[in-house]
Amino acid sequence: MNHYRRYYNSDFGKIVFITIVTYDRISVLTENIDLIREAFKSVKYEFKIIAGCVLKDHIHILIEPVNMSDIPYIVSFFKQYVSKNIANPPLQNDLQRRRNEKGLWQRRYYDHIIRNEKDFNKHLDYIHYNPMKHYNIAPKNWKYSSFKKFVQLGFYDENWCNFDDFNNISEMNLE
Repeated sequence: MNHYRRYYNSDFGKIVFITIVTYDRISVLTENIDLIREAFKSVKYEFKIIAGCVLKDHIHILIEPVNMSDIPYIVSFFKQYVSKNIANPPLQNDLQRRRNEKGLWQRRYYDHIIRNEKDFNKHLDYIHYNPMKHYNIAPKNWKYSSFKKFVQLGFYDENWCNFDDFNNISEMNLE
């Protein structure tokens, strides 16, 4: 049985998919999940998180900023907040010390403006598929994502990400 998903938003051009990755893929994010949540709440620019998944070394989110021009500031403020408040920051290498960087994040991030409903669904699937991709953990068993929220909203069946779903999503690489 097909389940049609719809995110009711008249302006898809106002939703952005963002990937933020730790430097050298260090695994510190899920062990600092409260800080990650606090950092998003503390950002001084207005935006709404539509969906997200925090993994050990990277984050995928779909956001709807009030002003699209605020996206770099949202990401920058988030990264700075986490870097300043993380309990055990990773060790810096020589280049990071010379640049006065904390060494927690890759310098850049990936962003993509969602163009339409199909694009939205593709990125939503990718976000919720990530625990399966990286850790072979079913989306329903990963506690650091919005998957359960979208099950309640009727976007997914609780057991989503079967073999057919896996084949459709595994070709995507948005990191």
